[in-house]
Amino acid sequence: MSYPGTLTEHGFDPHFLNKYASLMAGGNGYLGIRASHEEDYTEQVRGMYLAGIYHRATVDEINELVNLPDIIGMRIELNGEIFSLLAGTIVEYRRELKMKNGELLRDLVWQSPFGGRYRIISRRQIAATPLQLVIAQLEITALDMPCHLQIMTGIDATQTNFGRQHLNETQVRVFEQQYLQGCYRTTDNQQEVVITSYCQLPDNIHSSFSAKNRRLMQHIDVNLESNCTFQMSKISWVASSLDNDYCAETFAADCLNHLKQQLQHGYSSIASRSEQCWQTYWQKTRVELASDQPQDQQALDFALYHLAGMTPTHSELCSIAAKGLTGEGYKGHVFWDTEIFLLPFHLLTQPQIARQLLRYRYLHLQQAEEKARRNGYHGALFPWESAFSGEEETPEFAAINIRTGLRQRVASAIAEHHIVADIAYATVGYYQATHDHEFMQQEGVTLLQKTAEFWLSRATEVNDRWEILDVIGPDEYTEHIDNNAYTNYMAHYNVQQALAFMQQYGKIDTAFEKQANDFLHRLYLPKPNDHLVIPQDDSFFSKPTIDLNRYKARQGSQSILLDYSRAEVNEMQILKQADVIMLLHLLPELFDAQVKAANFNYYEPRTIHDSSLSKAIHAIIASQGQQSELAYQFYQQACLIDLGPVPHSSDEGIHAAALGAIWLGVLFGFAGLHYQQGELHLNPQLPTQWQHLRFPLNWRGQQLHFTLTHDQIQIDGVLSQPLTIYIAGQAHTITQPSTINRNENNENCHCT
Repeated sequence: MSYPGTLTEHGFDPHFLNKYASLMAGGNGYLGIRASHEEDYTEQVRGMYLAGIYHRATVDEINELVNLPDIIGMRIELNGEIFSLLAGTIVEYRRELKMKNGELLRDLVWQSPFGGRYRIISRRQIAATPLQLVIAQLEITALDMPCHLQIMTGIDATQTNFGRQHLNETQVRVFEQQYLQGCYRTTDNQQEVVITSYCQLPDNIHSSFSAKNRRLMQHIDVNLESNCTFQMSKISWVASSLDNDYCAETFAADCLNHLKQQLQHGYSSIASRSEQCWQTYWQKTRVELASDQPQDQQALDFALYHLAGMTPTHSELCSIAAKGLTGEGYKGHVFWDTEIFLLPFHLLTQPQIARQLLRYRYLHLQQAEEKARRNGYHGALFPWESAFSGEEETPEFAAINIRTGLRQRVASAIAEHHIVADIAYATVGYYQATHDHEFMQQEGVTLLQKTAEFWLSRATEVNDRWEILDVIGPDEYTEHIDNNAYTNYMAHYNVQQALAFMQQYGKIDTAFEKQANDFLHRLYLPKPNDHLVIPQDDSFFSKPTIDLNRYKARQGSQSILLDYSRAEVNEMQILKQADVIMLLHLLPELFDAQVKAANFNYYEPRTIHDSSLSKAIHAIIASQGQQSELAYQFYQQACLIDLGPVPHSSDEGIHAAALGAIWLGVLFGFAGLHYQQGELHLNPQLPTQWQHLRFPLNWRGQQLHFTLTHDQIQIDGVLSQPLTIYIAGQAHTITQPSTINRNENNENCHCT
């Protein structure tokens, strides 16, 4: 296989400072660092984050992912002129993220306002192993005159979360006149972070140290001859009290010793070791396209690069934040995004990671049960937004509506309950793809039972049937409605699967069985009307429509809320994102092609796509409806959510779930993958722009590789047991690498 290329910023533009800081951010699931420039800019937001380190700044705030002290910043003076790309002349400029190994490189030639020209090359990388290690390198060449070079860098604890300070500085030290260390605690004394740094300098270079105003700095002074190069490396160890080997009494000393042990390797050796880990990752996960449009492959590589950087594989106590570890958007909280948009990627490439993500929910089951009880329900009601503790973290109010001057109350925590069924859905999917009986026996069945118990208590008996009232579905522009189709069908699936697995594993009791069967028999499931359209909820069809073209043209900006209040939007046929369409994606076996087409044609014109999760799901349903060109249009638009030209689209971090949705769009859309019912299905519908599609797949412990063209499906891998796969609904059992030929109607396939 080949490896990913680069994401390149060809020129410096201050309007794109924070967008590229997110796009080119580095991460290893434990630690994330935004791709801010070494030098300061007023609008630039620096950021370094550790998975699981959350804190509440005041009693009126909610827990948020803490922006840690900065180790990237450098103040560079060249013959008395402070280096800034807003001054002087940029003669050459290139910045690129090497997605194959996570290295960020900037190479530029800058001419000072005083006339001297300098080549400045910086590179940095978060190590793949050990996870606490960050390496950086700086080279400065005086091209045409001698230079008095001064550099100031170190550990800067003036960083905040947009003004909110979460850390107390407990100790700063310089050891042996070369090692800098800052020790910090959250203001509630619950978490501790220690940052230790070392600058490797050429011999006979003078440096000094200072500690003032929450900055621990090293000052480097160099006289550089013309056409000579100065090079330094900065190696840092960033650790927290969440680490498995944490010992409060020796933590700071342990961190210093860890750093010293890494210094013997140097930048190149550490980078090489890290690249080997990345190679293993790409071998297990990379999807390869032969496309007329090179950006299709780049978008996939970009998505998978960040999926690696955002996933905390080191700890089951952490999950994936809505912005990964690339920014402070959504406070670093965990949503339904993880189970529905991100977990499938891990499940079908590295299933042990999917298991860990489900265990995050299982380990916080007690908090979910307590939330259910507080709200008058049984079972487990998982929080709409969660962090490290597993408690509900959804803010009570959103931002002030600038049209009305009022704060909009956030109803998700009290009504957007479909997350309960989403977690159950992911649990069933995990079992179907792995047959991990140990997990299901010990934890999975409990998750299914407790989530099912919630729905049994959540339903209300109305006219001799069960209904689910006062909810919010995935379409968050329609609040406090009854019998949301997505919620009802997913709740039904949740209880149905809980009953089946409890029976399978001998954990059923008579009372639950009786109540579950009654629920399944009498729960109202909205059916297609005479036009084959499933009502999104009880009231949706009775609401008026408006012309949405101007808002669809500005999708993602929520511009409709500048013209209408949330209450007004709630009373119109306006969707923020896929709702019924989402249901068609998750439970496709329940609806035939005509129903899918009718619902797609009805709901898409009413959908603004203000959510980054919407376009890829529409691409999947369009592809399943054999509208491959329309699907391809939606898919390409989904790929532009972060990578598109809008300068501020990703200022507060990449859209984590949208990146998972890019992978979903390819495999569940164009490859036609489905597995939720325990059978592996493919029904490829490749865009005409693609000549072939290759992807790895881990199915029940077997590592498989698929190559799809418009005419064939090639399956490679070492098959330890016969594999039954359904191609366009027709079963094929293979025992060795095989090629399945397909005619234009996808029928009468045969293996060779």
